[in-house]
Formats: sequence, C-alpha cells, structure tokens
Amino acid sequence: MIARKDLAYCWIARGDRVLFLRRVPGVFLAGHWELPGGTAEPDEPFEATAVREVAEETELTVRVTGELARDSWPDVAGRALEIHAFVYTVEEDGAGDVVLNPEEHDDFAWLASREAERLEMAEHFRRLL
Repeated sequence: MIARKDLAYCWIARGDRVLFLRRVPGVFLAGHWELPGGTAEPDEPFEATAVREVAEETELTVRVTGELARDSWPDVAGRALEIHAFVYTVEEDGAGDVVLNPEEHDDFAWLASREAERLEMAEHFRRLL
C-alpha cells in the first residue's frame, strides 16, 4: 500500500511579487526556494495547515481566500509514498515583516514570476510559475 503525505502552501502576494523562502543547508532540498508551507498534521484541514505553516516559517498572519492549484507526484526519494500538495491564495493581516525560522529557511525574497523562474526550486513549484 502506498502512503499519502499532504502538503499545503501559500501564495502570498504583495502587488506583482510573491514570497519565496530558501531552505537551509542540511535539510531535504537544501538551498532550494519554495513557497511558505509544509506538512499537514493528522486530521488537520489543509487550509489550516497553510495558515499555521506561514506563521511558523515567517511570523506572518494570513487567511485563505481560495485554492490556486493542487498537484501530486510519487516520492522523489523512491519511498512508497504519494505526495499531494495544495496551494492557496491568501490575504495578509497587515503587511508585517518576514521573520524566518532559522531551522527551516535562511533567506527570503519577494519576486515576480519571471524572476522566480531563475531560482533553484522543486518541479512542483516551477509548474506554478
């Protein structure tokens, strides 16, 4: 039987720019850029996952306004695991400063899609652009 892992991410836009975070050295996909988000806890609604992960990773407060995309793929490490990712559009509760969790990310950038295309990122994020 193939296990399932659910991920939820946020498309946080300020004007025509979107927030991307860079993963720290020593973690899976180190140095890659991604949207704020992460793994859903058991029985956690995906929208709640997205909001919680943004707060944990950036200290920004957001609320989900819609679903932008969903994608799925087999585990890239070859485990018997199927990944399901949901990307939500959100609105910020004020435009706060991004404060990174240093255990997860070491840099952030507000980028237009054409700028983000040049970053090293996982294929599921590249498909969004």
